Amino acid sequence: MRKIALLGIFLALFCICNHTEAKDKMNALNTKEQKIVNIGMYTARGDMPNLKTALNEGLDAGLTVNEIKEVLTQLYAYCGFPRSLNALGNFMALVKEREAKGIRDAQGKLPGPLPAGKSIDFGTDNQTKLCGAPVKGALFEFAPAIDEYLKAHLFGDIFGRDNLDWKTREIATIAALAAMPGVESQLNSHIAIGKHNGVTNAQVAEILSTVQENSLGVPYLSPFPVGKENTAYAKYFSGKSYLAPLTQDKRLNVPVANVTFEPGCRNNWHSHTGGQMLIAVGGVGYYQERGKAARKLVPGDVVEIPPNVDHWHGAAPDSWFSHLAIECNPATNKNTWLEPVSDADYKAATTGK
Repeated sequence: MRKIALLGIFLALFCICNHTEAKDKMNALNTKEQKIVNIGMYTARGDMPNLKTALNEGLDAGLTVNEIKEVLTQLYAYCGFPRSLNALGNFMALVKEREAKGIRDAQGKLPGPLPAGKSIDFGTDNQTKLCGAPVKGALFEFAPAIDEYLKAHLFGDIFGRDNLDWKTREIATIAALAAMPGVESQLNSHIAIGKHNGVTNAQVAEILSTVQENSLGVPYLSPFPVGKENTAYAKYFSGKSYLAPLTQDKRLNVPVANVTFEPGCRNNWHSHTGGQMLIAVGGVGYYQERGKAARKLVPGDVVEIPPNVDHWHGAAPDSWFSHLAIECNPATNKNTWLEPVSDADYKAATTGK
């Protein structure tokens, strides 16, 4: 019965959130960037019918043929040759269709010559600039060939092509990775790289929100909108969070919001006089009551927080996390915000050490 009830809540809230998202679109990305997000997302998912629509809309929005070809070619490095080749074949057929209708799309700039020297040398330099520091790790010592391929081919031969800037490449990459299950670590890394190259927090939130709207069933993602940066309560959070109110009819007396935490973000210790319920809907997070061991949260977990119990909740160090926050007894429920969760306590809670 509990599972049936929760399913009913999810279905009802999903209908509500579609209306909310339509009213509350952030538009942090420009029109061309929005189209690139759609192209990256549908390419990664192998969704050819929706990709064709996204490609058509991208051309109509002013993306050039060569810009789109560059995005689709780059994405083979993140979602594989089959997805990339299928997407390019789809795009080739679309361009011919449009030409047959008399539409002459701008071809756009071709890439110039690659920098002089060996790909692995300028690729290593590109990787360092993209990430803000040299990239090393035990994995690359364990498998040095993959380190060479990344540096020489991905960051050299591909990111060395100058007809698409690095910010745009990262927008496409973040969208593709967000649409794929099981690649949370790579997604988080590219979100950080994107930010280092000019992608704003609001733009990251919009990319994730767009993918969420169109990627039901992908385990990492919540089906609910990310919403806007949670500036009103920022002083009570360590790290950035985003808030999307889902319910609007006050007669129902059930305030529900989707709260999304970036990796490592958590709220302060706090309590509610009327209690609270949390339902994990995306990523990996943690919940802890004062004096008790922390509890790891994954989609589907439910937390019932008693009144007046000090607690905190937030994301794992290496994963975004979303939960629904359901306010209990809203007419009389009040929050008491307490001290931040220290780095040491957070580390102990999330590692058990």
